[in-house]
Amino acid sequence: MPPAHNPQTALAQGWCVLSVLHERIQAHIERALVEKHGLTVREYSLLNVLSRQNSGPGGHLQMKQVADAVVLSQSATTRLVTRLEERGLLARCFCPTDRRGIYTNVTPEGQALLKAARPTNHAALHEALAEASRDPQLKPLVKALEALGAAS
Repeated sequence: MPPAHNPQTALAQGWCVLSVLHERIQAHIERALVEKHGLTVREYSLLNVLSRQNSGPGGHLQMKQVADAVVLSQSATTRLVTRLEERGLLARCFCPTDRRGIYTNVTPEGQALLKAARPTNHAALHEALAEASRDPQLKPLVKALEALGAAS
């Protein structure tokens, strides 16, 4: 007799499968970005998020917003910003309307590196998804991601 269906166990197993897919994708992208551009996935994500802000009213992100966007604590985000600033990829500036506010902008060097790294990120993502789709457990999640991408 098969074991009774337990929704809690099924949910936990689903989370494990999703976690495996995420880790595989992230590791594949990380290897490609580090090898070709000297960027980690977190560094790439931070540059990408900051490159989309603008200098108009309300266009700059506060550090908490940046931390939420890259899924890090504020202190870890600050350390990451400092590392990229030391590499000349980011620059901090004061908010023109509130001298207590500090913004972080992507420098021209950071923009150039991000532009060069985007195709690598996209290619590595597609490679990781193609590899994962060969795993019967991961294939439904890959299809769901592809459907999400097609719907946007």
